[in-house]
Amino acid sequence: MAEQNMEAKLKNLLKQERVQLWSPPYTDEDDQPGQTHMQELAQRYAPLLCLSATEVGGALESIRVQAVKRGKRNKTFRETSVATLELLLPRDSRKDPKGRSFLQTRLDVPLQQLVHRIREEFDLQHIKLILNGRTLCTGQRLDEQGVKNHSKVMVLKVSDSEQMNKEEQEKKERNESLQRTQKGFQILSDRDGSEDPESVPYLEIADQKGNPLKIPHHEKKALILAMGLHERGRALMKKQQYDSALCHLLQADEQFSKCGSTLLASVDNFSVLQLDIVWCYRALEALGCLEDGRGRLQRAEDGFLRCYGEQQQRLLRIQGNSGREDVLFLRLYLLQSLLSYIEGNDAQARLQLSKVESLYGRLCPDSEKMAQLMALGFTEREARLGLRACHGELQEAAQYISNRQQERQELKQRERQKRRSRMEAISTLTELGYSRRDAARALQLADGDVDRAYNILLDSSQAASSNNNLEEGVGLENIDQLLYLGFQRDSSETALRLTGGDVQAATQLLLDNQGVLSSEPLSQPLSSPSSEEPSTSSTTPEESELVNEVLEDIPRHEEEYLDVTLEEEAQLIATLKAYLNPGPVLTM
Repeated sequence: MAEQNMEAKLKNLLKQERVQLWSPPYTDEDDQPGQTHMQELAQRYAPLLCLSATEVGGALESIRVQAVKRGKRNKTFRETSVATLELLLPRDSRKDPKGRSFLQTRLDVPLQQLVHRIREEFDLQHIKLILNGRTLCTGQRLDEQGVKNHSKVMVLKVSDSEQMNKEEQEKKERNESLQRTQKGFQILSDRDGSEDPESVPYLEIADQKGNPLKIPHHEKKALILAMGLHERGRALMKKQQYDSALCHLLQADEQFSKCGSTLLASVDNFSVLQLDIVWCYRALEALGCLEDGRGRLQRAEDGFLRCYGEQQQRLLRIQGNSGREDVLFLRLYLLQSLLSYIEGNDAQARLQLSKVESLYGRLCPDSEKMAQLMALGFTEREARLGLRACHGELQEAAQYISNRQQERQELKQRERQKRRSRMEAISTLTELGYSRRDAARALQLADGDVDRAYNILLDSSQAASSNNNLEEGVGLENIDQLLYLGFQRDSSETALRLTGGDVQAATQLLLDNQGVLSSEPLSQPLSSPSSEEPSTSSTTPEESELVNEVLEDIPRHEEEYLDVTLEEEAQLIATLKAYLNPGPVLTM
């Protein structure tokens, strides 16, 4: 990091003075350094950086060589369309730990071709390529995915498997962690609550108090998948498997992009994800991706401010305290300090680090108080979070933990009662001859009201029996009326099918569901009553295995993401302090 810091400062000085190291008198016709002028620069800049002229001279020569090579690569690209990419390789694949790896390629070739070359040249097997925080697709060309001359491409190992035959490799790819995670949470996101609540898991999205949020169906599916991938990534981070963790986190980022901005503004998950991605960059020593990292930290900070309030006043109003969430700001400021240092902005780095140290002092719980709380029967996590929430006050922390335990117990009881009531409502509708799946979906549309759900089922059945197609049963004129009101076509068609073509009822149904109705459960009309309706439970043993596998990554405690021991943070704080406050240097 120190080398990057010094180079960044020197580049700023060179830019201010408009010094072009790749041109005379600093570089001669044979691309060799102009020794006299380079030494003069080094002696002039050394006092400004509080470094020796020898150190500064070495860094200036490194910058000069890079600039000369970059100029040659630009010329090659202009004349031959062959681009040069900088590869950010895994640590154990770098031929020179401090050196940089480059690869030349045309940009109008499929990504798979580049993948094969990287595998061969650097002895890697299963890899993913990341550009600006986005996973590149093997089936597309490089230029179609924004790869340009001088792009920095991160290379992630997703498996350390040895050579396999084709059949074994295909099996490995089918069972790859990322694919299994996606499929498992896809199954969970499709659950509608009609199955036995005691035997089949069903996920709900809750607010910061644990109360379920009402979310349009298509957004809920994306959010469950995003949160599931995020939790899987966090589980891998705890095992320090940062390559695989980053793959999952970036996939979660793609799923979050499918959720509406209003939803993302009300929860902190997306902001926490941005922090986790940059934390992985740090662990993988890939902070050369400064632009992406800086942007993600800014999105995280903006998200926390929207979600918690400028002075965390919204969080105080909701939860009564804000101490636990301070660990997120500690990591945010710490990463901002690290990036500022690498960019050569020591003043900003010190400013952010001072915030970090202040928070760190408050968030490191007193070991004696921890022991006292644990002696009362509280867990280590509860004690740590309680003391942070109450700013180290022992008695307040004990009361806080007890209150949280009671709140969670009451919430569980409400949820159990809600599930029982739902199952009773589904049973009532199935006794009338409707399938459990249709009954569950009708109840979802009716916000749990059995009478409204029955009317939806009845209207849908009547519409299905009297109308054979969209034009006759729904009517293009009716659709146009709903489109004129601002609703989407798919949701309008679904609402009209449900209400038998009644525009007024369809409008009210759309308003009740924020204008969004999933066409998936109603691509065909809800089933007519039938005493021969088969069971809708179609979970296979393989699906059950997948669901159980991904559920292992779901924290049993809703505040686990805030339960950070701060060990890694302490190490990084010490490293940054050593870099920002070096001992005296003798100048020459």
